[in-house]
Amino acid sequence: MATLSDDDIEKLFSGAPQYFARSEGHYTGAPHPSVAFPWDESLEIRDLTDHVQIEDAAWSCITAWPHITRDMNSNPVALKCAKERKRAHFYPRCRERPNMLSMQGLEKGTMGYQAALEIPVGDVLQEEQFGFDSLGSKAKAIVEQRQRLLASKDGLRRLEESSILDQLIKNGQRYKENKIHRNISHTLYNELFLGILHPPTRVVDHQDPYSLSVQIQALVKVLAAPNVWIDFSHVEWRIRLGQILWGSFEGDDLETEVDIDDAETNEERKEERYWLLLQVLLSCELLIRLDAITEGEELGIESIRPAEIHRFEKNANQSVKWSLHLARAWLENIQIVEAKVDPANVGQKRNSGGWLASLTGKMSLHHTSNHASSAEGLSIYTIQGRYSERQVIGLTNFAKKLRWPDIESDIYAEQISETVNKVSEATPIHTPAETPLSIDTSRSSYFGGGRAEASVTRHPSGKHKISAALHPSGWLSKSYVSGLMLPGEGLYHLIMSTLLENDKEAMSRLGPMANLCGGFVYRGKSFWSTACIVGRVLAAGKGSAQCMGWISSDITPRGHVDGWLNIEVAEVSADMKKTGRQARLWGKTHIERESCVLGDADPNSVLPADFIIPYENNYAEHPPSLNIELLSLNLFAPIDSVRTTPTEETVFTPLSDMTRASDIHTYPASVSFSVGSLGGGTQEHNFSLLNDIHFVTAHPCAPSSHVKVLRSPSSPTIQQIDVDGSGFGGKSSSPATVTGHPLHKCFTYTVIHLSELLEKADASLEDLLQNTTSVRRPSLTPVTNTTPRALVIDCITGITRQAPTQETPTSPILERTANGASLAAAKMHLESRRRQFGSDMEILVRALCAEKGWNAIISRRRRGCLACAIREAGALGWKVIIRVD
Repeated sequence: MATLSDDDIEKLFSGAPQYFARSEGHYTGAPHPSVAFPWDESLEIRDLTDHVQIEDAAWSCITAWPHITRDMNSNPVALKCAKERKRAHFYPRCRERPNMLSMQGLEKGTMGYQAALEIPVGDVLQEEQFGFDSLGSKAKAIVEQRQRLLASKDGLRRLEESSILDQLIKNGQRYKENKIHRNISHTLYNELFLGILHPPTRVVDHQDPYSLSVQIQALVKVLAAPNVWIDFSHVEWRIRLGQILWGSFEGDDLETEVDIDDAETNEERKEERYWLLLQVLLSCELLIRLDAITEGEELGIESIRPAEIHRFEKNANQSVKWSLHLARAWLENIQIVEAKVDPANVGQKRNSGGWLASLTGKMSLHHTSNHASSAEGLSIYTIQGRYSERQVIGLTNFAKKLRWPDIESDIYAEQISETVNKVSEATPIHTPAETPLSIDTSRSSYFGGGRAEASVTRHPSGKHKISAALHPSGWLSKSYVSGLMLPGEGLYHLIMSTLLENDKEAMSRLGPMANLCGGFVYRGKSFWSTACIVGRVLAAGKGSAQCMGWISSDITPRGHVDGWLNIEVAEVSADMKKTGRQARLWGKTHIERESCVLGDADPNSVLPADFIIPYENNYAEHPPSLNIELLSLNLFAPIDSVRTTPTEETVFTPLSDMTRASDIHTYPASVSFSVGSLGGGTQEHNFSLLNDIHFVTAHPCAPSSHVKVLRSPSSPTIQQIDVDGSGFGGKSSSPATVTGHPLHKCFTYTVIHLSELLEKADASLEDLLQNTTSVRRPSLTPVTNTTPRALVIDCITGITRQAPTQETPTSPILERTANGASLAAAKMHLESRRRQFGSDMEILVRALCAEKGWNAIISRRRRGCLACAIREAGALGWKVIIRVD
């Protein structure tokens, strides 16, 4: 038997995804996982992904990874934003983990390969930032360090607030104009060291003392100073960014896993707002210089030495790099305008003009100049979102994709405009906006018992709790409308909060407190965060919808009316042990070796007999046909409750006639099904959603239509492979056309039909892998008594399919043409295409996995072959593959 050449191997595995994990360099943290098609040049194949593309420019802030949104050709606002970004930019080697592009898999309720590997090393697992346990006054060490920084003659100058805002205005204009010239370094040097920082006490660069590199070093030194600035590498501070700018010290509470107290007074809030604006200024100054040196090098008017790059990467810690993300978000989305007004007229004028006008209204910072005469009046620095219209369109699209009640009605916008008007109200820095809640200065928190009574724990899986107080003029809406949002999951929480805050009926029915990592029932539908296991399971149903971290379903908990819900769920013990430095992602070699297309074979002596063609329907006896119907989603007696309003001092809102305190209860959940077989009886099965598991969409593949194989009737291995169409021994090989990629025989697996799995409900995963019955045949194992690596759950053979709502598009496997093109690549990202899939059977198998605690790959036959799914399971270190049609 002749060995396969390198060219044969490349043709054989053309269109097969290969799984990698590679480090990006020093000081960049855990390796970066990726999927590639190294042996394909066709863009239609190389562009295949396991996740959906971001569809709206308003949601672009969710990731720091370069990307293009799908509305580029249809949305003029998105096109305008993209054109303004078409220039050289500095991209810090620091991005959110997990990669938010990969968090929404092609299958609803799933994620992609990259996100699955990054969650165990995610940003949410970081320890709390020392000294930053309050939105107000900081720990003594923080205060002292800030005083030392201001007192130093080799660092930061003392700046008035008006000076900070004036310089931010100048930076915004400079960023928009983007005029790079040969004397830019001298101009920036004078601005920096005459107005913001003290000049260096010694010459740093003898060749060019005024260089951009010198300025960058000085700014990095200040921003990297410990115990001074907010570290936005911490997820909770990314979410709270808008709370510092626009929140009030009453009624704007946010409760997360990290115990951060509210400010006790307005003065404390004003001081922290000042330090945040100062951090924004310094970050913008740094980013403008990094952009200038990047673009200058491209234009040939600037250069930077490798040693300087190395020094920057070493000195610019995670906090500095996340401050650069903050600067980019600010410069791209925010503009500040100064205006002189008569103090007597401030606050008398209200915006009116409906939903769009109110959402795109201005948010202001009032500042009275000490040097201005009374005739000059009051200076108002108005914060305006540059692309408020874009954000409003994005909010509407979010509601439409989730099939929000009445979203298609013309009356809906008019109803929302009545409550959203407060978003446009000014938020003066010296006099924070009065909360719409009744102010009671004896309370320091909107939560009745305060945070001391809340049970808060940081979960190794990265799951956490986010509870927020909602009201129409809240900082949550202002954060979203302004566009000032940092990469990460924050957008998930902000966009849903904005939708709720500006829907008067939803606020009156659901109440002012939101559990943004749970779910709620509203007007005959249920809505779930993808952080909740119920949402990830129900997403597999027909007619469900998913958008920006939220899932909607027509399935509602039995006996529950409108209101918020929290679900009791347990961590998977095996997953808890594999977080941080123990995460699988650090094992780069294991990931690539255990998913290699050549398995454990010697690359120099690869034989056709080393491979098999795996199938899910390899049975000695045909399994029974099943008819599966979902009966109910059940929530049992609550095990505890999270108090959402005080019991002793009930707080009323202008949104409803709420006369009693409301609770968000925590419920154990289960799903009930009726399962019937052809010619047999019907049984009821109930699965408890006990474990916080994850589902991953198997990466799409596109096997070549040219490759043909010849198998022996007595052996599952391949005898011969024809990669060039010459045939076997001069004979036509058309009967042996490959419909999937080959699999190396070291990737052992076993298939179990769903009917058999239901009969063995009490069996462990190890038992199912080791003990095969006569009904199903185990895969080839290279060594006697070797346990199969993967369990493939066959949900295709004999399963009665529900009638599709529209014609299912053909598979990329079948659509690949002779020149290697695939028409399915473009279809793969469309949300509408994803809605056609789903059934009660798919909900059942996900619910079963949740009860067992099995993370699982969802492999759809119409999208990818079984061999590639088995290899991906090897890369992830997972053992369960759900094979659906």
